[in-house]
Amino acid sequence: MKKRLTEAQFQACIKGLDVGQQTIEIARGVLVLGQPQATFITSLGLTKGAVSQAVSRVWTAFSSKNVPQGYERVSAVLPEHQAFIVRKWAEDAATKKKEPKK
Repeated sequence: MKKRLTEAQFQACIKGLDVGQQTIEIARGVLVLGQPQATFITSLGLTKGAVSQAVSRVWTAFSSKNVPQGYERVSAVLPEHQAFIVRKWAEDAATKKKEPKK
């Protein structure tokens, strides 16, 4: 899945985010405009990791704020068998979220 945001989603997720202007420009170019990260690597003379981190910071902010009503994001350290079950629950929840309501 390619990570993409609308301009409105992007503006909402950077609101209050403590990042520099260059990070915002890189993330907007990649996430909203669909430009390849390589464009910023060459044009700004940055490393691949630096560009990736800029995009990831904004994407992570979006992901943490973008939880459907009635759902809650949790983080836990679990034994392997329990983690497997929780991942299945997450997949089921994502499927239910995408199904049209009857």
